[in-house]
Amino acid sequence: MNVALAAPSYTAVGDCGVLVEFATEVSDAANDAVIALDRAIASARVAGVTEVVPAFVNLLVVFDPLVSDHAQVEAAVRSVAPAQVDSVDSVAAGRHHVVSVCYEDHFAPDLAAVAAATNLSVEAVINAHLAAEFRVAMYGFAPGYAYMSGVPAAIQVPRKSAPVRGIAADSVIIAGPQCLITTIDMPTGWSVIGRSATQVLRPDASDPFLFDVGDRVSFSRVDLAAFERLVAER
Repeated sequence: MNVALAAPSYTAVGDCGVLVEFATEVSDAANDAVIALDRAIASARVAGVTEVVPAFVNLLVVFDPLVSDHAQVEAAVRSVAPAQVDSVDSVAAGRHHVVSVCYEDHFAPDLAAVAAATNLSVEAVINAHLAAEFRVAMYGFAPGYAYMSGVPAAIQVPRKSAPVRGIAADSVIIAGPQCLITTIDMPTGWSVIGRSATQVLRPDASDPFLFDVGDRVSFSRVDLAAFERLVAER
């Protein structure tokens, strides 16, 4: 089913960026358009563009100001955009990843609270999380932080009123419709519901991020013994 989107807006950012925005509210349709335009710009090899940074509803096109300027980059992007993103059916699916996750109590300090808030059992929350397919919508906040949409409505809970310090790397966390796997130890106000045995940030690899924007992610449950074995094999 085709989804008609309003024409994107273009805003000059600093001396070397153009922000292209498709919507003011997060939706799969807007993110589809972002991903489609990201790929179109990459294919077109727009002169002077050094980086494109996709987000939920917009993308930042960064250029070398010694090679191009705002007007030239905007014109080039506009010339690519009409055929690519005026009407978005579905963006070609990216890769599918299966991430191992352990829901043991000490890895999931907020599972019981999520269950209470949603009037579900802990097992029902876990099963809903396992049944969902998530999509990588953007990177942000910290290295390797892949923001994924797709948390089922039945287990969506808001952010906490205050962040909690010392959340371990590889924690699987949710807030509203979003899910994320942490990559470093840090505070978070999201609900921690498990621990991933799959390494999503690989600093020594030629491509350090396991996911690309547009990829799909599913979770597979493992017990503590399997979790420890998988972590040791990383």
